[in-house]
Amino acid sequence: MAEVSNHIVKLINAIVIVLVTSFSLGVCAAASEGSLRAGTARIDITPDKPVKMSGYGARTALSEDVHDPLSARVVAFENDSERLVLVSSDLLGFYGGTAEQFRKVILSKFELKPGELFLSAIHTHDGPTLTIDKEKGHPNNLEYTKNLEGRLMEVIGKALKNTVPVHIGAGVGYSPVGVNRRELQFDSSGNSRIRLGRNPYGPTDKEVLVMKLAKTDGAVMASLFDYATHATCLGGRNLTISGDVLGLAEQFVEKILGEQVIAPAFAGASGNIDPWFRVLPGFNTEPGWIPEPVLLGTLLGEEVVHVFRDIGKLSAAGDIGASFVTLELPGKKKGELEMKKDCPPSQFSITAAKVGDIGFVGLGGEVLTEIGMSIKAASPFKYTFVITHCNGAAGYLPPEHLYIEGGYEISSSPFSPKAAEMVVKQVVKMLHEL
Repeated sequence: MAEVSNHIVKLINAIVIVLVTSFSLGVCAAASEGSLRAGTARIDITPDKPVKMSGYGARTALSEDVHDPLSARVVAFENDSERLVLVSSDLLGFYGGTAEQFRKVILSKFELKPGELFLSAIHTHDGPTLTIDKEKGHPNNLEYTKNLEGRLMEVIGKALKNTVPVHIGAGVGYSPVGVNRRELQFDSSGNSRIRLGRNPYGPTDKEVLVMKLAKTDGAVMASLFDYATHATCLGGRNLTISGDVLGLAEQFVEKILGEQVIAPAFAGASGNIDPWFRVLPGFNTEPGWIPEPVLLGTLLGEEVVHVFRDIGKLSAAGDIGASFVTLELPGKKKGELEMKKDCPPSQFSITAAKVGDIGFVGLGGEVLTEIGMSIKAASPFKYTFVITHCNGAAGYLPPEHLYIEGGYEISSSPFSPKAAEMVVKQVVKMLHEL
């Protein structure tokens, strides 16, 4: 009988040890899941000299003044040994080899994996042209680009250095600021063509995705937002530096939420989406008139704030994962609609990452909105930030069905019709693997 009692006691002790061990492991796992840290930083990148402006090839004159400042904003996440650095810059994009050069320097300096850096631009057409071409680049732009590299290193370093435990949450709203720009027109003979204009009935992604970042004491650090529109309220005759609709939205959100908060904007899949008012000659100073970039930037910014304030539940858990690939896509000669068998392939970079249950997709080109909507629909994450002009500048990527219609985005694309489907499949695969 005593032997049976001893056996029962030993069995109970063993069960207790297992339970305690399991509980301890659970606590450790919970602690690991809750160890998300983040740092934020913002730096001014407004040119201090007249520069050649980007976005319109026919515009050759230098900038004349500044309407609103340009900034680079950084949110750096870390959890154990994993990191993710999101960079939003008030620029057109990293063209002319600058994406590759800047990424190489940043990845090396901070020992980041390729997928851990999202180097992106809001695609404002009212900022300086980046160039490293000493033969063709304007001296002021060469100097600006060189200085920008140092500024980005500074602001990323600051964000990584000052990380603190954080809680995150996300929400979604909607905005009418962007509209499909592929307008069908007919000439006097009845011939049709697609021109850049306003097509209110065309596909448009109205979603405004917002991510809320706060310290553990509740102090807000950042309001990241993602929206699909070109930043082209102003056109080629404008010579005033501005962040345009997305840059002005950033500034509005920061003004409302407080100077301690940064509001990085990310341009969603908007290759065929323009602001409702587009390519205007400048800021209208008519008495009583609200300039269109300010009007639309404020409208978008207010929706961001509404969504931000409705995000109630925040989570301390946030495991990080990231990956990066460069696809070889079937090519097409720019400026032509005809596909040729001997046309060489074109490269396209894809970055995928997650922080907790929020997904991020970085696309290295100017992606049309139907593609972004397909990616979000197939994503395993509840919220997926589709970020274009990110880690590359490969040009327009249209969906296959639009090649029949033609138009500017199709003729200027370096990709053949099957390329978009290949990109979507690769992105979805990468997201599921995360």
